[in-house]
Amino acid sequence: MKFFLKVLLLVVLLGPFASFAQSIEIDQKRIETLITDLYRAMVEKDRVTLDNLTAETLSYGHSSGAIENKSEYVAAIMNGQFEFISIDTIDQYISISGDTAILRHIFNAKGKNDGKQVDVHIGVMMTLQKQEGAWKLLARQAYKQ
Repeated sequence: MKFFLKVLLLVVLLGPFASFAQSIEIDQKRIETLITDLYRAMVEKDRVTLDNLTAETLSYGHSSGAIENKSEYVAAIMNGQFEFISIDTIDQYISISGDTAILRHIFNAKGKNDGKQVDVHIGVMMTLQKQEGAWKLLARQAYKQ
């Protein structure tokens, strides 16, 4: 009987921690999917997906120092001089605190800038925010490697 009570006490005390860890893991997977979908939308010039995955107050910083709001970012992807052919990431790290997440990775892309082949290799830090149950890209800043 004592053993059963000890096990029950452990389950009651540790149960919420297991649930919390599982919730973080689910959010990390959702964020990984969001980033994959966002980069796919940039390559495919998918305006609807770009709009759905980004916050209305988006601040999108480039490694050159240029900063765009949401409408400028989407317009640049859709009609800008740079056209993405492929985007890959390495060394991705996600940290979640409540409804805010910080993501870092190395951004590797192939594209065309005014018709000329270009390879991009930069570091990226993103801030995501859970809004109405869905993660959205709130801010992004790239930096030269």
